Amino acid sequence: MCRALPSRPWPRFLVISLLLVLAGYAALSQRREGLSADRLKNPASAERTWPLNPRSGVLPDQATWADSLGDGLPDAARLDLAADRENFTRWLTFLAEALYYQPTPRALEEVQDCAALIRYAYRQALVAHTPAWRRAAGLPDEPGFGDVSKFAYPEWPLGRGLFRTRAGPLSPTDLQGGAFAEFADAATLLRYNTFSVSRDLRAARPGDLLFFYQPAQREPFHAILFVGHSHFQPQGTDWIVYHTGDLDGRRGEIRHLRARLLGAHPDPRWRPLEANPRFLGVYRFNLLR
Repeated sequence: MCRALPSRPWPRFLVISLLLVLAGYAALSQRREGLSADRLKNPASAERTWPLNPRSGVLPDQATWADSLGDGLPDAARLDLAADRENFTRWLTFLAEALYYQPTPRALEEVQDCAALIRYAYRQALVAHTPAWRRAAGLPDEPGFGDVSKFAYPEWPLGRGLFRTRAGPLSPTDLQGGAFAEFADAATLLRYNTFSVSRDLRAARPGDLLFFYQPAQREPFHAILFVGHSHFQPQGTDWIVYHTGDLDGRRGEIRHLRARLLGAHPDPRWRPLEANPRFLGVYRFNLLR
């Protein structure tokens, strides 16, 4: 016959702890029921919930996905460290210049106009520059730059999306609704992915874009990348690089020259001067804001 264990009263602190746990569980259950009821009564409240990350299936932290500047780019995708901003602009300008000095067939196949040159350099500046990547890229030399440490494309908050494609501050539906894409033409870069710095060329920094608007052309917007100090030329602090786009039916080309020479362009419409109404000014990527 089994003997029953003698019963002893529970210590008071155990009883109090148990009651607190039960009370907390009841409050949590009521809160969940209230949230569910609120979603049924007010469907708009459910639409404000951030969607699951399509890559990880995890609900992102809403604070991390804030758009504090209201330009449509999540703060999680901004380069908030000075070292990251510097490494990004170094790679951006170096890669664009490298396509002029030692272009690879693979890159030239992609780069067919001014926006394509910028897209290529922008994307490649954000990747992890591993030895395998360097071999595939066929770089003319080893630049010795560090990588962006916050993330490495495409393993970054926006997945394959690089550029914003429509106006407005960030919305939860943007993450899965096509508001970000790998492609952007010059007008899209201007309107949704950069901010105005100045119409004075002297305000330009490495990695900035110079925009022109020529309404008589089939593609009226044109973008030029400001390099500053060249990675390939020993003198000058005002180097620029750009792709011409089609030249009267002929395939265009990448050009690399001093901005002061562009200031003396025979066609005044292409001079980066405040007096030129076709020059829209100096712009900087929202990524760097």
